[in-house]
Parts: sequence; structure tokens; C-alpha cells
Amino acid sequence: MTRILGIDHGGKRLGVAITDPDGILATPHAVVASLGDQRDAAEIARIVAEEGVERIVLGLPLMLSGEEGEQAARVRRFGARLSEVHGLAVEYWDERLTTVYATRMLRLSGAKRDRRKLLVDSLAAAAMLQGYADSRRRQ
Repeated sequence: MTRILGIDHGGKRLGVAITDPDGILATPHAVVASLGDQRDAAEIARIVAEEGVERIVLGLPLMLSGEEGEQAARVRRFGARLSEVHGLAVEYWDERLTTVYATRMLRLSGAKRDRRKLLVDSLAAAAMLQGYADSRRRQ
């Protein structure tokens, strides 16, 4: 059984989600204010140790065409830093439209604008991580 951590790396915040111990159901975990790659990696390492995470999946912000742009390059650099800090391999998963999905779900739930801003990143991370977990189960 594998507990998996999913990260939606944004410019200002990191959305963090985690699966149950069996790696089946992803739920929002936290939103971490970004303080630079080194501090962000240290905070993620803390969460990894605290939650017993065995695998990390980092959302890869591909363009709609499927190509990688500058933001994807930044995410890959952060992934390399994460791997250095805690020694776990970092996997990447397409996160296209997860923020759009999360925002829509929060609007439909009636969440106020300020509340949506607080939750959208971790909900987007959970949507991305759930896609990854579902894919693993199908294999």
C-alpha cells in the first residue's frame, strides 16, 4: 500500500493533496505559501515525513497543445529540488484544466470568493492526484 502526495505548484502557492494509505482516494491536504524552491521543498519534505508518503506526484502544467512551456520547466526544476531534499523519486502528471475544474466545483458548492481562493490550489492538487491514482489502478 502506498500513500501518495500530489502537488499543484503555482507561482504564489503550492496546493497539496494526499491519498489514503491504499493510494486510492485523493483528498485536499494543505495550501503552502510559496517561499522559494528551497523552503518549499523543505516544507514538502516535512509533510512527506509526517504523513508517511512513499511517492510524490507533481502536476505538470502543459499547454493545451500538450507541449511544455516555461512554467513546466520551473516545475521540473522544483521536482529535481524535491528529489534532492528527501530522496524520493518525483513523478509528473498532466494537470491541465485542474484549476478550472476546482474553481467550478467550488462555485457550484456555493463557496464565497475568499474561500475559493484559499481552497482552489489544494482541490486542484486533489483532482490531479486522483487522475494519477485512477490511472495506476487501471494498470
